[in-house]
Amino acid sequence: MGTEAPTTVVIPVHCAPKKAPCPKCGKLGRRTRTLTRPVRTVAYKAVASLEITYGEYQARCGCSTTFRNTPEGVLPKAKYDNKVRDLVLERILEDGMSIERVLQSLQREFLLDLSSGFVYDVLHDFAAGLDMAAHRRKVLAHFSGTLCVDELHLGRFTLLLATDPLSDLPIAFALVASNDQAHMRRFLGNLRTWGLEPKVVVTDGSNLYPAVLTEWWPDADHQLCVFHVIKDINKLILDAVRRMRTAMGRRGKAGRKKKRGRKGAKSKAAAARRGMTVKEKANFVFKRRHLIVKRRENLTESERDDLIRMREYLPELATLRRFADRIYWLFDTPKDAQQAGCRRAVIVRDQAFQAVPELAKAIEQLNEEKFPKLMAYLKNPISRRVRTNNHVERTNRMFRLLEKVRYKWRRRKTLVRFVVVTLDAIWRNWTPAEAKSAQLSKPVRQGTTQVHDGRQSRQVA
Repeated sequence: MGTEAPTTVVIPVHCAPKKAPCPKCGKLGRRTRTLTRPVRTVAYKAVASLEITYGEYQARCGCSTTFRNTPEGVLPKAKYDNKVRDLVLERILEDGMSIERVLQSLQREFLLDLSSGFVYDVLHDFAAGLDMAAHRRKVLAHFSGTLCVDELHLGRFTLLLATDPLSDLPIAFALVASNDQAHMRRFLGNLRTWGLEPKVVVTDGSNLYPAVLTEWWPDADHQLCVFHVIKDINKLILDAVRRMRTAMGRRGKAGRKKKRGRKGAKSKAAAARRGMTVKEKANFVFKRRHLIVKRRENLTESERDDLIRMREYLPELATLRRFADRIYWLFDTPKDAQQAGCRRAVIVRDQAFQAVPELAKAIEQLNEEKFPKLMAYLKNPISRRVRTNNHVERTNRMFRLLEKVRYKWRRRKTLVRFVVVTLDAIWRNWTPAEAKSAQLSKPVRQGTTQVHDGRQSRQVA
């Protein structure tokens, strides 16, 4: 049995008046003849097309000899109307589909046999029509004074990205060939040319930023990301755990070699009476090494018991656990820079920490040159304190996720185009913080109570 033929829908559209304006200057021209052409449109599970009757006109201006008009929603010489183009953009930008998935989806649902070239043309036309100057004006109007900067590697290119964490707004981007100080200097220099004057710039610990920030914004505070510093310190603590566990495992291999063959019942009973071997204890410690750097308030009861057993098996872990607690205590929102400095002095002067090579290396992360940049956020009011680079990191992860379904990104033009249309969607859907607070603080009518789901309860008696 064969498949049924698809339904065919033809919609007549007439747009051939006797006089029509010139598409360039608007001067009216007189119709000389009428023409007809088909244009595909959208209909679910049907082959739908517009039968457009349009006119050719004698120009009365110097723009051209003749011109032709087109109905609203259809571009000149286009084979598909704007509804098809909108579907392509919706599936790529909002649904996150790849080009191949978009073509399959439109073929299955609307019987549209599109090419990948058409999809790229739609993206190109959409990106070319964006008003980037309007985006820059919006950014300057709503800039909070805090700037987050980071870099992301996309194939053989590097994406330099700047965001505003307090306004929750992307600022700008640049796609460069290499991640070096020259490109970073040019990127931040362009932001300064726009008129962007940040009070605080938040970055990670890369060497790209200090000299460039001092050159372009000497009065701005340079805030190093606290999250990255704690992550690096925890890595060094776990390196110390790994070293101690390896030494413990080597001690467990000492002594007489085990006999060949399976253990008998008596041997198993004797091993059970003796308890865990040193090697088994070392494996126990290594499997639960993350408990050494986990915050105490996040530990469960079973994890607290495991932590006690780990310190019994390997007493040196007590120093590492105490150091991790001190690091969290240092960064847990001190009142001011003086209190933070006092807490740092307590950690630096502890001889037990300096005796462990990995902890001594971790303390170097808190040296006198770097520590003021870690605590620069304390100069700002509590409501405007930003101490991590997480806002721009989240934007980077968004692009990384989009890259996974678009693994054929190769050319610079393709990457720039997609970053532009993605950021444009964020800018268009962005709402100022003042408007959000106004919506949340709408007055409630007298005699009613406000509930969390937006509905109103019955009148109060």
